[in-house]
Amino acid sequence: MTTPALSYRGRFAPSPTGPLHFGSLVAAVGSFLEARTRYGEWHLRMEDVDAPRCIAAAAGEILRALEAFGFAWDGEIVWQSRRGEAYAAALERLKAAGRVFPCACTRRELADSAIAPDGAAIYPGTCRAGLAPGRTARAWRLRVRDARVSFDDAIQGRIVSDLARDAGDFILLRADGLFAYQLAVVVDDAEAGITHVVRGADLLASTSRQIFLQQCLGVPTPDYAHLPVAVNAEREKLSKQTLAAPVDISRPGPALYAALEFLGQRPPPELLGAAVSELWIWAQAHWRLDRVPCGPALPTPQGPAEP
Repeated sequence: MTTPALSYRGRFAPSPTGPLHFGSLVAAVGSFLEARTRYGEWHLRMEDVDAPRCIAAAAGEILRALEAFGFAWDGEIVWQSRRGEAYAAALERLKAAGRVFPCACTRRELADSAIAPDGAAIYPGTCRAGLAPGRTARAWRLRVRDARVSFDDAIQGRIVSDLARDAGDFILLRADGLFAYQLAVVVDDAEAGITHVVRGADLLASTSRQIFLQQCLGVPTPDYAHLPVAVNAEREKLSKQTLAAPVDISRPGPALYAALEFLGQRPPPELLGAAVSELWIWAQAHWRLDRVPCGPALPTPQGPAEP
């Protein structure tokens, strides 16, 4: 993997499982402003590696929404669904280094496992020493052994993870033949030379796994900043599963204003009803990462009334 040199290269990486909603807009705004105010690049990647969850029309809807909100990205869009060879090459390197092992376990067999903070089952190590007689490999897992990972998140502070306790040996190649999110993200960030990752705190539990995988592959670790996640009245993260409403691309100004408020930037009331271009001028002149609230989740604003 080659890593181009640049002082700041950020990215926004939505999954095309539905149209852009307020929570995704917040992540886009935060990552975009942090990149632009640090005179860096901002790249766009469609994380469509999990094909069964993706919707054919969703990527186009997301792109139209980003354009309506005035985002401009650097370079060409990266599509994970087209990068299988790169992921396969990384997995082969890990196999050659003895870092991974085949696993025959089914979901039913792991149903009684402890649950990680992100909802995944913590692998108990069933196949770590080899497959039982008569069993066939269904997936490939990364050995975590006694790894401990720590990093300083620019928003959430010091994060320490005992991977054996918090995740277990996690999957890199799934039973359905698809590469796992963790591997795809690490390979993509490394090859794009991403230096800073600004994203939602719902992915905070994945970061320690990704850092460990970066270490196993010998690629650089970016700096991280995890923004609070927008949740609904039931404290559920906005998503397709929780029926999050798409942003209104016919009137992008109110949602952009609300995103800046959500991120603690305190846009002045006189910008209510302002054009998107005017909001961006103010935002780029006043953006401060240290104003972003520290915490994993915040309620979605109802939206101010325009004058």
